[in-house]
Order: sequence, then structure tokens, then C-alpha cells
Amino acid sequence: MKKNFRERTRDFFIKLGQKNSVLRVFAMIGLAVSMLIFRFAEYCRTGGKRFACALFILCCFFTGNSFAYPVFYMDRGFISEEEPLLPEQDEPGIIPARGMETESQEFTTEELLQEAEGFDDTDYHNLEQTDKYSVDDILNENQDLLMKTEEQKETSEIVKEQVEEIIFDAKDWKIMLINKQHPIPEDYTFTLGNIKTMKGTMKCDERIIEELLSMMQDAKKDGVNLAICSPYRDLKYQEVLFDRKIVNYMNKGMSYLDAYKVASQAVTLPGASEHQVGLAIDIVCDTYQLLDEGFGNTDAGIWLSEHCSEYGFILRYPKGKEYITSIEYEPWHFRYVGKAAAPVIMEQGITLEEFWEEYVEDVSID
Repeated sequence: MKKNFRERTRDFFIKLGQKNSVLRVFAMIGLAVSMLIFRFAEYCRTGGKRFACALFILCCFFTGNSFAYPVFYMDRGFISEEEPLLPEQDEPGIIPARGMETESQEFTTEELLQEAEGFDDTDYHNLEQTDKYSVDDILNENQDLLMKTEEQKETSEIVKEQVEEIIFDAKDWKIMLINKQHPIPEDYTFTLGNIKTMKGTMKCDERIIEELLSMMQDAKKDGVNLAICSPYRDLKYQEVLFDRKIVNYMNKGMSYLDAYKVASQAVTLPGASEHQVGLAIDIVCDTYQLLDEGFGNTDAGIWLSEHCSEYGFILRYPKGKEYITSIEYEPWHFRYVGKAAAPVIMEQGITLEEFWEEYVEDVSID
């Protein structure tokens, strides 16, 4: 009777082991492996339906879970330590503020925020404060703009009693809403202006420079020396900050998903950052240069919260409003919205999101 392939394979390894004692071990291993393969093949043949069902379930499981995690942007990934932290910025001029399209995500959980509080953000803060511009440096180099600002103060002030009569237009660049749910419009353009310093130039939207300088000058008169550590950022810089934050949390033991969630509450998503349109400024002072909650208790933090609205600025991410902004409390982050909207927002203690719901015509927050 003619032997089948399985029997011939078994006989081959048995004879191999009998002929040569040196190869006996390898023959035994080959025999065991071949028998396992034949048994598995027999099981698949006789129980094909069960095997197919199990394979289908596994495929569905892995496919479903692969879409449960945030994905990297197509043109970027984690940065390495060798990558430059500060990409070169373009020359001032009219530039597009094109944002990256990202789906809005619900992030906040108390457990994740409490877990993140114990992490050291030194790397992130050092990156954020690569260039600090002190009040003396800025004011001394921009006397011409300050003189122009003083001349315009009397004619540009808005009487608070008339705020109720102002109609806030959704198309007004000053009150443009930018967050995770409302990324920067692809067709939005603006002009970068330069503020001269001894180190070079600081960039932001040219339309807010005069008010920013005026605020810094008046703060100095009151004995508060402000310092700017992060004005305009381009898209690549924002990507560096966001990716660096994720890596920092993952190095502390977080999974990618948890690190992504917490990073999204500490750094705005690329394409949804107000710094990318030159309307946001991170401000510290000469005696406290850390970007943390402690700045809010300094004389500079208190002065800014009390007076920033006089110059058209607001505290963008106030304490206790994290459930609305999806960003943790940042007492150093100030956003220009104009002298009409700023007093309304600061005096009522509301966020820009709440301001849009209540005061901006024909707009609903999704």
C-alpha cells in the first residue's frame, strides 16, 4: 500500500535519527514540528467552519481597535532630539493661516488630568520660552509705535455703557473663534508685523501691536515688568510643541492614547492654535518666567487679569472653564479680541465660546 505524504515524512525523520546519532536531536525536532503542522492542517480541514469563524472574529477585533486610537498627521510624526526645535519663520507679509483638518474629540477625564499633574513639563517649558522679550527691551526699541499709540488713546476708547448697543459680527477677525471644534479657516489670511527687540524681531498680527505695547508700557508704570515668551507660531512650530508634549508624557509611562488626550488639554492641536494667526501672546514677568498656574498669583498675573481688557485682550483659558475650552487653566495665555468684546468677556467672567453663544449674531456653537 502506497504511503501518504505524512507517513513518508515521519519515516524520513525516523531513519535520519537511526542512521546518525549526531543528527538524532534535529531529527526528533523535525519530526515533532512536522507532526504538529499535519495535525493543524487536519484540524482546519475537518473543522473549517469553526476555524473561519474564529479568524473572522479576530480580524474584526483588531480592525475595530485600530480605529479607536488617534492617528498621526500624514506629514509628521514624533520628533527626535536631533530635530531643530524652532523652525525658521518666514519674512513678514500676508500669509495664509491654513489649519490642519482634525475631527473634534472629547478628551477630559478627571483621572487623566490628575495623572498629568505629577509629570515634569520642564522640556516643554524650555521649548516654549526659547526667546523671552522683556518690557525694557521691547519698549526701548519701539518708541515710534508708542508715540502713535498715545495719540490714538483718546479717540479709540469705547464707553462701557455703550457696549450693549454694539453688534458683534461673526466675520470680525478680532473675535474669530479658534478651538478644537473650530480650526483656523483655510482661506484666512493676515499680515505679520514686527516688534523690534535687541535680539531681533518678535512677530504677531500687525493690527494688535500698538495695543500690546501700550499694555506693556502702562504695566511698567504700575511697577509690573512683563515679558513675552511666545508670540506668533507657525504650523511647524505648533506641531513640534504638540508632538514634544506627547513624547514627554509617554516617557513618563503613559500610553499613546492617554498621552494624546492629556497633551490636547495642555497644547492646542496644530491647526487650531490662536498663536498661528498671531492673535495670542504668552506673557510672564521678570520675576516669574514659568508657564504654570503660579503665574496667576503673581503681581503681573493679577495686573493682567484686571487690566488686559482695557487694551482688547482677554485671559483665554480661565480657571474653572476647562469643560468649555477643553484646555487647562493658563494664566499666561492672552488673546486679542478688541476693545469692544474684551470688557464684556472679562467683566462677566465668560469664555470666548460663551461670548459667541450669547453675543455673536447668527452663530451657534456645535
